[in-house]
Amino acid sequence: MRIPVTVYSEITPNPSTMKFVANKYILPSGESANFTSQSQTIGYSPLAEELFKFPFVDGVFLAANFVTVTKTDNVSWDFITMELRDFVREWIAECKEILLKSQDPVMEEEEPSVEVPKIEESEYDEKIIALLDQYVRPAVENDGGAIDYVGYSEGKVIVKMKGSCAGCPSSTATLKGGIETLLRQHLPNVQEVVALNQAM
Repeated sequence: MRIPVTVYSEITPNPSTMKFVANKYILPSGESANFTSQSQTIGYSPLAEELFKFPFVDGVFLAANFVTVTKTDNVSWDFITMELRDFVREWIAECKEILLKSQDPVMEEEEPSVEVPKIEESEYDEKIIALLDQYVRPAVENDGGAIDYVGYSEGKVIVKMKGSCAGCPSSTATLKGGIETLLRQHLPNVQEVVALNQAM
């Protein structure tokens, strides 16, 4: 069975990533999956597993209606964008499996050295999540990434950046200039916002 689908490519603020956007949802709203190696994809995402077979694919991030691909530095987007776009379009058109099951938080860690800190629940959690969902998530998804709330501790909000936003040169500016300012306006107790890999 084939379904008609269009996929277009879109540059992101991160020069190493390209976003491939479909005109239909490929994952239920709010779901996302981040893979930084082929071994992480096995049993989770057949699409990501196949993408890693391209020698220039260094990372795959799946969300609502897009796939963000991180490439290796030794090849230009000019040479691979069309090939990747056609591959993603064909995969969706043929109704092949995209995500079999959600990832375990441990498995999703990019660097095993980054331990997710055990943070106690706080009275601010719901308000912070609501603000991130309303104001931040749409913009971050627009750039081919995602943001997960990790926790609040002693004035510090810890988030996890995924997809294009992980390792993007402008993500620090986004964190400090955008997200931190927003949260501080609404919650005076928030002093700073840090990404998980910078929080430790």
